[in-house]
Amino acid sequence: MSERGRVRVEQGHKRVRAYLAGELVVDTVRPHLVWEKPYYPTYYLPVEDVRAALVETGEVKRSPSRGDGAVYDVKAGNAVAEGAALRYPDSPFEELRPLVRLEWDAMDEWFEEDEPVYVHPRDPYTRVDALPSSRHIRVEVGGVTVAESRRPVILFETGLPARYYLPMTDVRLDLLRATDLRTSCPYKGTAEYWSVVVGDEVHENVVWGYRTPLEESRRVAGLVAFYNEKVDIYVDGVREERPRTPFS
Repeated sequence: MSERGRVRVEQGHKRVRAYLAGELVVDTVRPHLVWEKPYYPTYYLPVEDVRAALVETGEVKRSPSRGDGAVYDVKAGNAVAEGAALRYPDSPFEELRPLVRLEWDAMDEWFEEDEPVYVHPRDPYTRVDALPSSRHIRVEVGGVTVAESRRPVILFETGLPARYYLPMTDVRLDLLRATDLRTSCPYKGTAEYWSVVVGDEVHENVVWGYRTPLEESRRVAGLVAFYNEKVDIYVDGVREERPRTPFS
């Protein structure tokens, strides 16, 4: 592992594959995890393990830490993902020079070993534990008790506050309104959202749940959680401070 400036680089060990329009773009057992952002890594992959054609566009993207990046189109069969590949052949990070980064969303499917992975690579330093509990959880929104339960599942995820997932039968469903928002997580799956309506006030998208979560989070299936950052949560009678997170 190396770390310089704002970029951390680490050798990974999973088999990683990406597909575009059904065509294999890359197949490698030598991925590199690069933390370009502090919250999660991205994959940089050996150029010689890329099966698709990389067509240089002439565009250059400059990074103060990684150097000048050459932009490529990715051509797989009859499909072209424009500007979807980036290389830093003269990067001050020697590890990056023989590697290419593929834009995650430009690919149709990503696999770690034989399992699909969504949104971004799984961070090897992130752990998710979903534990059944008998703690008394009460949720207030706008001064109104919206949920109360003694059978939560508490989800502990590295770097985030504990999330209290509650049975929907312990929630004031008459105050919830389903919304169109959907988000995805590589550890939990795809979440749907609800707003809470208290009087004339709408608290938008403060409730979410996973109907069919991924394996490591299966215990929260069919339960819902409230943003600790946006509502008042009482645990065993004690109101928790609202945490400061990117979701605040």
